[in-house]
Amino acid sequence: MVAYMCWNNKVLHWDILFTRKMSHGKERGAQPSILQRRMNHDLPEEIVLEILAKQPVKSLLRFRCVCKRWYSSIATPSFISTHLSNNYHNRGLVIHLAKNIRIPSSGRLDSQVCTLARDRTFETISKCKIPFTFDSWFLVLAGSCNGILCFNDYMTPRCNDVYLWNPSIRMFKRLPDTCMTQLRKVALGFGYNSQTNDYKVVKFSSTIAIPMPPPEVEVYSLSSDSWKRIELGISWRPNVVSRNFNFTLTFPVVSGHLHWMIEMIEEGGGQEGRSTAMILSFDLNSEKFKELPLPDEEGSCIKKGLTSFKEKLALIKFGSGSGVQPHSMLLCSIWVMREYGVFDSWNKLCVLLIQILTDFSGFTKYGALIRKKTWLVSTNGEFKSKDKCVLIDPETLHEKEIITQADSQLNVATYMENLTILDGANVVSYQEDMLCV
Repeated sequence: MVAYMCWNNKVLHWDILFTRKMSHGKERGAQPSILQRRMNHDLPEEIVLEILAKQPVKSLLRFRCVCKRWYSSIATPSFISTHLSNNYHNRGLVIHLAKNIRIPSSGRLDSQVCTLARDRTFETISKCKIPFTFDSWFLVLAGSCNGILCFNDYMTPRCNDVYLWNPSIRMFKRLPDTCMTQLRKVALGFGYNSQTNDYKVVKFSSTIAIPMPPPEVEVYSLSSDSWKRIELGISWRPNVVSRNFNFTLTFPVVSGHLHWMIEMIEEGGGQEGRSTAMILSFDLNSEKFKELPLPDEEGSCIKKGLTSFKEKLALIKFGSGSGVQPHSMLLCSIWVMREYGVFDSWNKLCVLLIQILTDFSGFTKYGALIRKKTWLVSTNGEFKSKDKCVLIDPETLHEKEIITQADSQLNVATYMENLTILDGANVVSYQEDMLCV
Protein backbone atom coordinates (compact mmCIF):
# COMPACT_ATOMS: atom_id res chain seq x y z
CA MET A 1 0.00 0.00 0.00
CA VAL A 2 2.87 2.38 0.88
CA ALA A 3 4.57 1.65 -2.43
CA TYR A 4 1.29 2.21 -4.27
CA MET A 5 0.74 5.59 -2.59
CA CYS A 6 4.31 6.69 -3.28
CA TRP A 7 4.05 5.77 -6.94
CA ASN A 8 0.66 7.43 -7.26
CA ASN A 9 2.23 10.65 -5.91
CA LYS A 10 5.17 10.30 -8.29
CA VAL A 11 2.80 9.92 -11.24
CA LEU A 12 1.07 13.13 -10.17
CA HIS A 13 4.47 14.82 -9.79
CA TRP A 14 5.43 13.77 -13.33
CA ASP A 15 2.17 15.22 -14.65
CA ILE A 16 2.91 18.57 -13.00
CA LEU A 17 6.54 18.54 -14.10
CA PHE A 18 5.62 17.60 -17.66
CA THR A 19 2.99 20.34 -17.87
CA ARG A 20 5.39 23.00 -16.60
CA LYS A 21 8.12 21.94 -18.97
CA MET A 22 5.82 21.94 -21.97
CA SER A 23 4.31 25.31 -21.06
CA HIS A 24 7.74 26.92 -20.73
CA GLY A 25 8.88 25.25 -23.93
CA LYS A 26 12.47 24.89 -22.70
CA GLU A 27 14.83 21.96 -23.12
CA ARG A 28 12.19 19.82 -24.78
CA GLY A 29 14.84 17.59 -26.21
CA ALA A 30 16.02 16.69 -22.70
CA GLN A 31 12.53 16.05 -21.38
CA PRO A 32 12.37 12.24 -21.73
CA SER A 33 15.69 11.70 -19.97
CA ILE A 34 14.60 13.83 -16.99
CA LEU A 35 11.44 11.79 -16.53
CA GLN A 36 13.12 8.48 -17.30
CA ARG A 37 15.58 9.08 -14.46
CA ARG A 38 12.60 9.43 -12.12
CA MET A 39 11.25 6.10 -13.40
CA ASN A 40 14.30 4.13 -12.36
CA HIS A 41 12.65 2.28 -9.45
CA ASP A 42 12.26 -1.34 -8.51
CA LEU A 43 8.48 -1.66 -8.87
CA PRO A 44 7.49 -4.35 -11.40
CA GLU A 45 6.14 -3.06 -14.68
CA GLU A 46 2.69 -4.63 -14.05
CA ILE A 47 2.38 -2.51 -10.88
CA VAL A 48 3.38 0.61 -12.81
CA LEU A 49 0.72 -0.12 -15.44
CA GLU A 50 -1.86 -0.79 -12.72
CA ILE A 51 -1.18 2.65 -11.24
CA LEU A 52 -1.26 4.33 -14.65
CA ALA A 53 -4.60 2.66 -15.44
CA LYS A 54 -6.16 4.64 -12.57
CA GLN A 55 -5.07 8.04 -13.90
CA PRO A 56 -7.25 10.55 -15.82
CA VAL A 57 -7.17 10.48 -19.60
CA LYS A 58 -5.70 13.98 -19.81
CA SER A 59 -2.70 12.88 -17.73
CA LEU A 60 -2.26 9.66 -19.72
CA LEU A 61 -2.15 11.61 -22.98
CA ARG A 62 0.80 13.51 -21.51
CA PHE A 63 2.44 10.38 -20.10
CA ARG A 64 2.63 8.85 -23.57
CA CYS A 65 5.57 11.23 -24.14
CA VAL A 66 7.53 9.95 -21.13
CA CYS A 67 9.05 7.00 -22.98
CA LYS A 68 8.37 4.62 -25.85
CA ARG A 69 7.36 1.83 -23.48
CA TRP A 70 4.64 3.94 -21.89
CA TYR A 71 3.50 5.22 -25.28
CA SER A 72 2.97 1.69 -26.62
CA SER A 73 1.50 0.34 -23.35
CA ILE A 74 -1.14 3.06 -22.99
CA ALA A 75 -2.37 2.39 -26.54
CA THR A 76 -2.86 -1.38 -26.12
CA PRO A 77 -6.42 -2.79 -26.08
CA SER A 78 -5.78 -4.50 -22.72
CA PHE A 79 -4.69 -1.24 -21.04
CA ILE A 80 -7.62 0.68 -22.56
CA SER A 81 -10.04 -2.00 -21.36
CA THR A 82 -8.53 -1.98 -17.84
CA HIS A 83 -8.66 1.81 -17.68
CA LEU A 84 -12.29 1.72 -18.79
CA SER A 85 -13.17 -0.81 -16.08
CA ASN A 86 -11.41 1.26 -13.42
CA ASN A 87 -13.37 4.35 -14.36
CA TYR A 88 -16.75 2.73 -15.00
CA HIS A 89 -18.15 3.50 -11.56
CA ASN A 90 -16.77 7.05 -11.55
CA ARG A 91 -19.24 8.30 -14.13
CA GLY A 92 -20.45 11.49 -12.50
CA LEU A 93 -20.72 13.41 -15.75
CA VAL A 94 -23.30 14.18 -18.42
CA ILE A 95 -22.93 15.74 -21.82
CA HIS A 96 -25.78 17.74 -23.32
CA LEU A 97 -26.47 19.69 -26.48
CA ALA A 98 -29.38 21.25 -28.31
CA LYS A 99 -31.18 18.91 -30.71
CA ASN A 100 -31.64 21.57 -33.36
CA ILE A 101 -29.44 24.37 -34.62
CA ARG A 102 -31.42 27.48 -35.32
CA ILE A 103 -30.21 29.20 -38.45
CA PRO A 104 -29.78 32.93 -37.70
CA SER A 105 -31.23 35.57 -39.99
CA SER A 106 -27.72 36.40 -41.17
CA GLY A 107 -27.50 32.94 -42.69
CA ARG A 108 -24.20 32.30 -40.89
CA LEU A 109 -24.00 28.83 -39.36
CA ASP A 110 -21.99 28.13 -36.22
CA SER A 111 -20.81 24.73 -35.09
CA GLN A 112 -22.94 22.85 -32.59
CA VAL A 113 -21.69 23.06 -29.00
CA CYS A 114 -21.55 20.25 -26.43
CA THR A 115 -21.56 21.01 -22.72
CA LEU A 116 -19.84 18.74 -20.21
CA ALA A 117 -21.49 19.00 -16.79
CA ARG A 118 -21.75 17.30 -13.41
CA ASP A 119 -24.52 14.73 -13.27
CA ARG A 120 -26.12 15.72 -9.96
CA THR A 121 -26.12 19.51 -10.43
CA PHE A 122 -25.58 20.08 -14.17
CA GLU A 123 -22.84 22.53 -13.19
CA THR A 124 -20.88 23.27 -16.37
CA ILE A 125 -17.31 21.94 -16.47
CA SER A 126 -16.38 22.80 -20.05
CA LYS A 127 -17.80 23.38 -23.52
CA CYS A 128 -16.50 22.32 -26.91
CA LYS A 129 -17.62 22.46 -30.51
CA ILE A 130 -18.59 19.30 -32.32
CA PRO A 131 -15.79 18.88 -34.88
CA PHE A 132 -18.03 17.87 -37.81
CA THR A 133 -21.27 19.03 -39.41
CA PHE A 134 -24.10 17.64 -41.51
CA ASP A 135 -25.60 19.14 -44.67
CA SER A 136 -28.94 19.75 -42.97
CA TRP A 137 -27.38 21.04 -39.70
CA PHE A 138 -29.91 18.84 -37.90
CA LEU A 139 -27.86 16.25 -36.04
CA VAL A 140 -29.17 13.74 -33.52
CA LEU A 141 -27.29 11.97 -30.76
CA ALA A 142 -27.99 8.34 -31.63
CA GLY A 143 -26.30 7.05 -28.50
CA SER A 144 -23.50 7.34 -25.95
CA CYS A 145 -21.48 4.41 -24.59
CA ASN A 146 -18.48 4.76 -22.27
CA GLY A 147 -17.83 8.30 -23.49
CA ILE A 148 -18.01 7.44 -27.21
CA LEU A 149 -20.77 9.48 -28.91
CA CYS A 150 -22.65 8.48 -32.07
CA PHE A 151 -24.33 11.11 -34.28
CA ASN A 152 -26.34 10.98 -37.48
CA ASP A 153 -28.30 13.34 -39.73
CA TYR A 154 -32.02 12.71 -39.33
CA MET A 155 -33.29 15.32 -41.79
CA THR A 156 -31.49 14.66 -45.07
CA PRO A 157 -33.14 11.88 -47.15
CA ARG A 158 -30.87 8.96 -47.99
CA CYS A 159 -28.04 10.45 -45.92
CA ASN A 160 -25.24 7.99 -45.16
CA ASP A 161 -23.44 10.17 -42.64
CA VAL A 162 -22.88 8.55 -39.25
CA TYR A 163 -20.06 9.72 -36.97
CA LEU A 164 -18.37 8.32 -33.87
CA TRP A 165 -16.63 10.85 -31.64
CA ASN A 166 -14.32 10.39 -28.66
CA PRO A 167 -13.91 13.87 -27.09
CA SER A 168 -11.48 12.53 -24.45
CA ILE A 169 -8.74 11.84 -27.00
CA ARG A 170 -9.97 14.44 -29.55
CA MET A 171 -10.72 11.98 -32.35
CA PHE A 172 -13.71 11.28 -34.62
CA LYS A 173 -14.49 9.18 -37.65
CA ARG A 174 -17.14 8.98 -40.35
CA LEU A 175 -18.48 5.45 -40.72
CA PRO A 176 -18.39 3.69 -44.12
CA ASP A 177 -21.43 4.03 -46.37
CA THR A 178 -24.37 1.73 -45.81
CA CYS A 179 -24.84 -1.53 -47.68
CA MET A 180 -28.64 -1.10 -47.69
CA THR A 181 -30.53 -0.83 -50.97
CA GLN A 182 -32.56 2.16 -49.77
CA LEU A 183 -32.69 4.55 -46.83
CA ARG A 184 -36.09 5.65 -45.57
CA LYS A 185 -37.19 6.49 -42.01
CA VAL A 186 -33.77 5.48 -40.74
CA ALA A 187 -33.39 4.64 -37.03
CA LEU A 188 -30.05 4.04 -35.32
CA GLY A 189 -28.90 2.45 -32.09
CA PHE A 190 -25.40 2.50 -30.58
CA GLY A 191 -24.03 0.10 -27.98
CA TYR A 192 -20.98 -1.62 -26.51
CA ASN A 193 -20.34 -5.37 -26.31
CA SER A 194 -18.21 -5.90 -23.20
CA GLN A 195 -17.55 -9.55 -24.06
CA THR A 196 -15.72 -8.69 -27.28
CA ASN A 197 -14.71 -5.12 -26.37
CA ASP A 198 -16.43 -3.83 -29.50
CA TYR A 199 -18.70 -0.88 -30.29
CA LYS A 200 -21.64 -1.46 -32.63
CA VAL A 201 -24.14 0.67 -34.55
CA VAL A 202 -27.48 -0.87 -35.57
CA LYS A 203 -29.39 0.72 -38.44
CA PHE A 204 -33.01 0.18 -39.52
CA SER A 205 -34.55 1.32 -42.80
CA SER A 206 -38.18 1.00 -43.93
CA THR A 207 -39.60 0.36 -47.37
CA ILE A 208 -42.47 2.18 -49.07
CA ALA A 209 -44.48 -0.98 -49.75
CA ILE A 210 -47.99 -1.40 -48.28
CA PRO A 211 -48.34 -3.50 -46.21
CA MET A 212 -44.87 -2.80 -44.85
CA PRO A 213 -42.53 -5.78 -44.61
CA PRO A 214 -40.03 -6.08 -41.73
CA PRO A 215 -37.40 -3.31 -41.82
CA GLU A 216 -33.99 -3.86 -43.33
CA VAL A 217 -31.28 -4.13 -40.67
CA GLU A 218 -27.51 -3.79 -40.76
CA VAL A 219 -24.85 -3.75 -38.03
CA TYR A 220 -21.59 -1.84 -37.98
CA SER A 221 -18.66 -3.12 -35.92
CA LEU A 222 -15.83 -0.76 -34.94
CA SER A 223 -13.38 -3.67 -34.68
CA SER A 224 -13.96 -4.63 -38.33
CA ASP A 225 -14.83 -1.09 -39.52
CA SER A 226 -17.59 -2.50 -41.73
CA TRP A 227 -21.36 -3.01 -42.03
CA LYS A 228 -23.14 -6.32 -42.51
CA ARG A 229 -26.76 -7.19 -43.23
CA ILE A 230 -28.64 -9.27 -40.67
CA GLU A 231 -32.16 -10.68 -40.51
CA LEU A 232 -34.74 -9.51 -37.99
CA GLY A 233 -35.44 -13.16 -37.17
CA ILE A 234 -38.72 -12.66 -35.26
CA SER A 235 -42.37 -12.80 -36.24
CA TRP A 236 -43.62 -9.51 -37.68
CA ARG A 237 -47.00 -7.84 -37.45
CA PRO A 238 -49.17 -8.40 -40.56
CA ASN A 239 -50.77 -5.58 -42.57
CA VAL A 240 -48.60 -2.78 -41.14
CA VAL A 241 -49.26 0.50 -42.96
CA SER A 242 -47.26 2.87 -40.71
CA ARG A 243 -44.28 2.45 -38.39
CA ASN A 244 -42.35 4.83 -36.09
CA PHE A 245 -39.38 4.39 -33.74
CA ASN A 246 -39.31 5.84 -30.18
CA PHE A 247 -40.07 9.48 -31.16
CA THR A 248 -37.25 11.75 -29.83
CA LEU A 249 -35.50 9.71 -27.13
CA THR A 250 -32.11 8.05 -27.56
CA PHE A 251 -32.43 4.26 -27.82
CA PRO A 252 -31.30 2.80 -24.45
CA VAL A 253 -28.75 0.06 -23.74
CA VAL A 254 -29.71 -2.14 -20.76
CA SER A 255 -28.30 -5.54 -19.73
CA GLY A 256 -26.16 -5.78 -22.87
CA HIS A 257 -29.13 -5.15 -25.17
CA LEU A 258 -30.18 -2.22 -27.38
CA HIS A 259 -33.89 -1.33 -27.33
CA TRP A 260 -36.39 0.36 -29.62
CA MET A 261 -40.03 1.21 -29.08
CA ILE A 262 -41.80 0.57 -32.39
CA GLU A 263 -45.32 1.95 -32.77
CA MET A 264 -47.36 0.69 -35.74
CA ILE A 265 -50.74 1.04 -37.36
CA GLU A 266 -52.19 -2.17 -38.76
CA GLU A 267 -54.84 -2.18 -41.44
CA GLY A 268 -58.01 -3.78 -40.14
CA GLY A 269 -61.42 -4.73 -41.43
CA GLY A 270 -62.88 -1.30 -40.60
CA GLN A 271 -61.94 2.09 -41.94
CA GLU A 272 -59.63 3.00 -39.04
CA GLY A 273 -56.35 1.22 -38.49
CA ARG A 274 -55.46 -0.54 -35.26
CA SER A 275 -52.57 0.88 -33.21
CA THR A 276 -50.06 -1.60 -31.82
CA ALA A 277 -46.63 -1.34 -30.22
CA MET A 278 -43.66 -3.56 -29.45
CA ILE A 279 -40.35 -3.35 -27.62
CA LEU A 280 -37.60 -4.69 -29.85
CA SER A 281 -34.43 -5.90 -28.09
CA PHE A 282 -31.06 -6.57 -29.74
CA ASP A 283 -28.39 -8.68 -28.03
CA LEU A 284 -25.09 -6.89 -28.72
CA ASN A 285 -23.13 -10.12 -28.30
CA SER A 286 -25.19 -12.69 -30.23
CA GLU A 287 -26.68 -10.07 -32.62
CA LYS A 288 -30.13 -11.62 -32.23
CA PHE A 289 -33.45 -9.78 -31.88
CA LYS A 290 -36.33 -10.59 -29.56
CA GLU A 291 -39.55 -8.91 -28.44
CA LEU A 292 -40.02 -7.84 -24.82
CA PRO A 293 -43.42 -7.64 -23.09
CA LEU A 294 -45.15 -4.31 -22.49
CA PRO A 295 -47.08 -3.60 -19.27
CA ASP A 296 -50.85 -3.78 -19.46
CA GLU A 297 -52.57 -0.77 -21.02
CA GLU A 298 -54.43 1.62 -18.76
CA GLY A 299 -56.28 4.70 -19.98
CA SER A 300 -55.67 6.32 -23.34
CA CYS A 301 -52.13 6.43 -24.70
CA ILE A 302 -51.06 8.60 -27.62
CA LYS A 303 -47.31 7.90 -27.60
CA LYS A 304 -44.74 5.58 -26.03
CA GLY A 305 -40.98 5.76 -25.69
CA LEU A 306 -38.07 3.98 -24.01
CA THR A 307 -35.19 5.20 -21.87
CA SER A 308 -33.15 3.86 -18.96
CA PHE A 309 -33.54 4.49 -15.24
CA LYS A 310 -30.64 3.51 -12.96
CA GLU A 311 -29.53 0.91 -15.55
CA LYS A 312 -33.06 -0.53 -15.79
CA LEU A 313 -35.30 -0.41 -18.85
CA ALA A 314 -37.94 2.32 -18.51
CA LEU A 315 -41.12 2.94 -20.49
CA ILE A 316 -42.66 6.39 -20.90
CA LYS A 317 -46.34 6.58 -21.80
CA PHE A 318 -48.02 9.83 -22.82
CA GLY A 319 -51.78 10.15 -22.70
CA SER A 320 -54.77 12.14 -21.55
CA GLY A 321 -56.78 11.37 -18.47
CA SER A 322 -60.11 12.34 -16.99
CA GLY A 323 -59.90 15.35 -14.70
CA VAL A 324 -56.57 16.57 -16.11
CA GLN A 325 -56.40 20.36 -15.84
CA PRO A 326 -55.66 22.24 -17.95
CA HIS A 327 -56.90 20.10 -20.83
CA SER A 328 -53.82 21.02 -22.90
CA MET A 329 -51.58 19.07 -20.49
CA LEU A 330 -50.57 15.43 -20.97
CA LEU A 331 -50.16 12.66 -18.43
CA CYS A 332 -46.66 11.19 -18.51
CA SER A 333 -46.48 7.85 -16.69
CA ILE A 334 -43.10 6.19 -16.21
CA TRP A 335 -42.71 2.43 -15.79
CA VAL A 336 -39.54 0.53 -14.83
CA MET A 337 -38.74 -3.13 -15.61
CA ARG A 338 -37.15 -4.16 -12.30
CA GLU A 339 -36.03 -7.57 -13.59
CA TYR A 340 -34.89 -7.59 -17.19
CA GLY A 341 -37.20 -9.46 -19.58
CA VAL A 342 -39.80 -10.35 -16.91
CA PHE A 343 -43.32 -9.10 -17.59
CA ASP A 344 -44.43 -9.14 -13.94
CA SER A 345 -41.53 -6.90 -12.93
CA TRP A 346 -42.97 -3.79 -14.65
CA ASN A 347 -43.61 -1.22 -11.91
CA LYS A 348 -45.07 2.29 -12.24
CA LEU A 349 -42.48 4.78 -10.97
CA CYS A 350 -44.39 8.07 -11.14
CA VAL A 351 -46.90 10.18 -13.09
CA LEU A 352 -46.23 13.74 -14.25
CA LEU A 353 -48.09 16.49 -16.08
CA ILE A 354 -46.24 17.85 -19.13
CA GLN A 355 -47.07 20.24 -21.94
CA ILE A 356 -45.56 18.57 -25.01
CA LEU A 357 -43.91 15.21 -25.69
CA THR A 358 -40.46 16.66 -26.27
CA ASP A 359 -40.36 18.24 -22.79
CA PHE A 360 -39.00 14.91 -21.53
CA SER A 361 -35.22 14.42 -22.03
CA GLY A 362 -34.50 11.31 -19.95
CA PHE A 363 -32.84 10.47 -16.63
CA THR A 364 -29.47 11.15 -15.06
CA LYS A 365 -27.31 8.29 -13.79
CA TYR A 366 -28.64 8.93 -10.28
CA GLY A 367 -32.28 8.72 -11.35
CA ALA A 368 -33.29 12.39 -11.59
CA LEU A 369 -35.70 13.12 -14.43
CA ILE A 370 -34.69 15.86 -16.87
CA ARG A 371 -37.49 17.91 -18.39
CA LYS A 372 -38.13 21.31 -19.91
CA LYS A 373 -40.78 23.59 -18.45
CA THR A 374 -42.31 26.81 -19.71
CA TRP A 375 -42.68 29.64 -17.22
CA LEU A 376 -44.51 32.96 -17.48
CA VAL A 377 -42.14 35.84 -16.73
CA SER A 378 -43.24 39.45 -16.22
CA THR A 379 -41.10 41.99 -18.07
CA ASN A 380 -42.15 45.65 -17.94
CA GLY A 381 -45.68 44.64 -17.14
CA GLU A 382 -45.86 42.12 -20.00
CA PHE A 383 -45.95 38.37 -19.52
CA LYS A 384 -43.68 36.33 -21.75
CA SER A 385 -43.01 32.61 -21.80
CA LYS A 386 -39.53 31.40 -20.91
CA ASP A 387 -38.19 27.86 -21.09
CA LYS A 388 -36.17 26.37 -18.26
CA CYS A 389 -34.86 22.89 -17.53
CA VAL A 390 -35.43 21.18 -14.19
CA LEU A 391 -34.31 18.00 -12.44
CA ILE A 392 -37.18 16.11 -10.81
CA ASP A 393 -36.89 13.53 -8.05
CA PRO A 394 -39.33 10.80 -9.26
CA GLU A 395 -40.16 9.78 -5.68
CA THR A 396 -40.83 13.20 -4.12
CA LEU A 397 -41.47 15.10 -7.40
CA HIS A 398 -39.26 17.88 -5.99
CA GLU A 399 -37.94 20.14 -8.77
CA LYS A 400 -34.58 21.85 -9.06
CA GLU A 401 -33.80 24.34 -11.82
CA ILE A 402 -30.62 23.74 -13.82
CA ILE A 403 -28.74 25.86 -16.32
CA THR A 404 -28.72 24.39 -19.84
CA GLN A 405 -29.42 25.39 -23.42
CA ALA A 406 -33.03 25.57 -22.29
CA ASP A 407 -34.44 27.37 -25.31
CA SER A 408 -33.98 24.15 -27.30
CA GLN A 409 -34.87 20.50 -26.93
CA LEU A 410 -31.96 18.67 -25.35
CA ASN A 411 -29.93 15.59 -26.15
CA VAL A 412 -28.58 14.35 -22.79
CA ALA A 413 -26.27 11.38 -22.20
CA THR A 414 -24.10 10.04 -19.40
CA TYR A 415 -20.41 10.56 -20.04
CA MET A 416 -17.06 9.20 -18.89
CA GLU A 417 -13.45 9.44 -20.03
CA ASN A 418 -12.30 6.79 -22.50
CA LEU A 419 -9.00 6.03 -24.23
CA THR A 420 -10.60 3.99 -27.03
CA ILE A 421 -8.94 4.70 -30.36
CA LEU A 422 -11.22 5.00 -33.40
CA ASP A 423 -9.39 2.86 -35.94
CA GLY A 424 -10.05 2.34 -39.64
CA ALA A 425 -10.67 4.77 -42.48
CA ASN A 426 -11.92 8.36 -42.28
CA VAL A 427 -10.41 9.04 -38.85
CA VAL A 428 -9.56 12.63 -37.89
CA SER A 429 -7.58 13.86 -34.89
CA TYR A 430 -7.61 17.50 -33.84
CA GLN A 431 -6.01 19.80 -31.29
CA GLU A 432 -7.79 20.63 -28.06
CA ASP A 433 -7.55 24.41 -28.47
CA MET A 434 -9.26 24.23 -31.88
CA LEU A 435 -12.64 23.43 -30.36
CA CYS A 436 -12.70 24.88 -26.85
CA VAL A 437 -15.41 27.46 -26.26
